[in-house]
Amino acid sequence: MGISIKHVSKSYGEFHVLKDINLEIKKGELISLLGPSGSGKTTLLRIIAGLEQADQGSILFEGADQTNVHVKNRNVGFVFQHYALFRNMTVFENVAYGLKVRPRKERLSKKEIKQKVDELLNIVRLKEFGERYPSQLSGGQRQRVALARALAVNPQVLLLDEPFGALDAKVRKELRRWLRKVHDEFHITSVFVTHDQEEALDISDRVVIMNDGRIEQVGTPEAVYEMPENPFVYDFLGTVNQFKGRLDSGYIYDGNFKFEVPGDVKTIKTAASGVGFARPHHFIVEKTPNDESGIHCQAEHIRAIGSTVQLELKRTDTGDIIEIELTKEYFLKLQITVGDDLYVRPKQLKVFCSS
Repeated sequence: MGISIKHVSKSYGEFHVLKDINLEIKKGELISLLGPSGSGKTTLLRIIAGLEQADQGSILFEGADQTNVHVKNRNVGFVFQHYALFRNMTVFENVAYGLKVRPRKERLSKKEIKQKVDELLNIVRLKEFGERYPSQLSGGQRQRVALARALAVNPQVLLLDEPFGALDAKVRKELRRWLRKVHDEFHITSVFVTHDQEEALDISDRVVIMNDGRIEQVGTPEAVYEMPENPFVYDFLGTVNQFKGRLDSGYIYDGNFKFEVPGDVKTIKTAASGVGFARPHHFIVEKTPNDESGIHCQAEHIRAIGSTVQLELKRTDTGDIIEIELTKEYFLKLQITVGDDLYVRPKQLKVFCSS
């Protein structure tokens, strides 16, 4: 079931939550709406579901206009962050609820309902917990029950609003892999809201990055991370070092740092403001100066994590901190200790003109 979102806007008084949103979601795709708090991602999800109405614009499912269709007639499954399970019902009864309240002419027989629920509980690895109550389950188990309940009614679209937000990191990682597996098995169009970048990049076919009620970029996880289209996306996704300075004749100048810039920015001949971005693993680190693009720093903090070592280096010209990530092998080769003088330069720098 493909979803078309056309010119959707939504305001609460003077606050514009969504500003002319246009998005095409492909049939069978798992797409993440990713952005900071207040970016409009949950409001957009609720408008797709029919839980809220847009001030303008339309929502289409496979070309059929759903804009004014009631939520109960849109055939969507919704999974919330806080489970929303019925506390006085067993796990089995929670999953079966949507099947039992259908109109009589659409309702399955008791035998068919039991077969369907048992099948879903087996898929979510909770078949032996059918007679337990939600209070007797862990947070991760409750969220799996919530997903099984959403899938029980064979929805055309599955909507998930930060479903793992209340869980600890280890459980979240396990559940997102499991969700990807379930999604691939059911091949249902899914829209997943999260503010967790790792989560979005890990499970999604495509990521929609939102900010201040607008879509900043849409693309595969690899594309949005490796090829950000603007400074917001670059800064939002992962750790990044910024170099703010003057662009002139194909170079960016920041303190004593001078670096040749690539692409269209290089054509700027007159002085303009610009900002360059480089991720921590995109640096060459040396103990002796190599050329004028090297930045003189002092090692302030060293933290070894698994096979990588993270460095915090203080620039001697501006006092700014540069975060560097090295392989443990390269770190040991350099024999870096706190207080050492180092010279670093980015292997690649993405530069945007800011004026």
